Amino acid sequence: MTSTANPWVGRRFLNDRLDWNLLRTYLVIGQEGSMSRAAARLHITQSAVSQALKRLEEQLDCVLIARSGRRFDLTETGEEVLRIAADIYGDISRLGTVVENRHDDVVGKIRILTVSGVQARHYDEFLADFHETHPKIELEVEVMGSSNIISSLLQKTATVGVGLCRLPQPRLEQRVLFRERYAYFCGQRHRLFGQQNLTLEQLAAENFVSFTSDQLGGNLSPLTLFRDQQGFTGKIVASSTSFEEIYRLICAGFGIGCLPIHLVRRDVEQGLLWRLPPEDGVVDFDIQLLWNREQKMTQAETVFLDSFQHMLSLREPVL
Repeated sequence: MTSTANPWVGRRFLNDRLDWNLLRTYLVIGQEGSMSRAAARLHITQSAVSQALKRLEEQLDCVLIARSGRRFDLTETGEEVLRIAADIYGDISRLGTVVENRHDDVVGKIRILTVSGVQARHYDEFLADFHETHPKIELEVEVMGSSNIISSLLQKTATVGVGLCRLPQPRLEQRVLFRERYAYFCGQRHRLFGQQNLTLEQLAAENFVSFTSDQLGGNLSPLTLFRDQQGFTGKIVASSTSFEEIYRLICAGFGIGCLPIHLVRRDVEQGLLWRLPPEDGVVDFDIQLLWNREQKMTQAETVFLDSFQHMLSLREPVL
C-alpha cells in the first residue's frame, strides 16, 4: 500500500516559531535608521541589536538590510516587513489600551438639572448605555424650572441641564434633545369634558391652569401670547413649575391647561383627560441639552457630555 507523505506534518508555521521580540528590535532599527541609536533606545548593546537582526533574517529566510560600510538601507522585503511590524506593534498597543481602560474606569459625579415630565426613549437608552459603560460614574438629578436651570448653569453649579431655553444665553451651549407639542386639555370634572366639536371661541372665558413660566418673558410665554391673540379672557386660577402638579390641577377641574401631547396620550385614551381645540395643538417647544461652555469639567463630566453630544449627533435632526 502506497502512502503519500503530508508535507505539512512536523512543519511549524511562521507565526508559531517567530520571536516577536526580534520583530520589535527590527522595528526600532528601521525607525532610528542606525544600529547604535536603536541600541541606545532599547537599552541594549549594539552587538545584541546586530545579533537580533541576524536571527530575524534567519527565521524569515530573507535579507532585510543591505549594508554598505557603516551605512545600511532596507531591502524591498525589509521595507514590507517594517510596515507589517509597525501594524503589529500598533495592534498590541491598542490591546494594552483596552486592558488599561478596563482597570482604570472613570470615577466621578454628574449633576443634572431637568424640568419635570421629560420622556424620550433615546434619552433613556443613552443613560442606560452610559451607565453600562461607566458604572463608577454617579448621577445626581434635580428637578426644577427652566429659568432656575439656566441660572444654575450660569453659576456653574451643575454639569448639564435639560429644559427650555428660548432665548440664546451668551455663555451656554445648547443642543435639541427632542421637540414636544403642547395642546389644551381638561379633566373629567370640567364642564367641557366629553363635548364634541368645540371651537376656540368656546374656550375664551374658561379659567386656566398655567405653568409658572407661562408669562411674558418666560420660557413658556408663547402660551400666553396664544391666549392673548385668541382674545381669551379667563383667569389663571392655579399655577406651578411642575408638570405633575399642572396635570393634577387640570384633572381636578380647576381649569383648562396646556400639556405636552406625547406625555398625556395614554391619559386621553383612558378617559382621564379630554383634548380641546385647536386640533393641531398650540405651539412646539424644544427641550434642550444645556451646559456652560466656560465651565471647567472633570474627566467624568467631560466623558458624559461628549457621549451625550455623540448620541444626539447620530440622530436625525428634529424638524
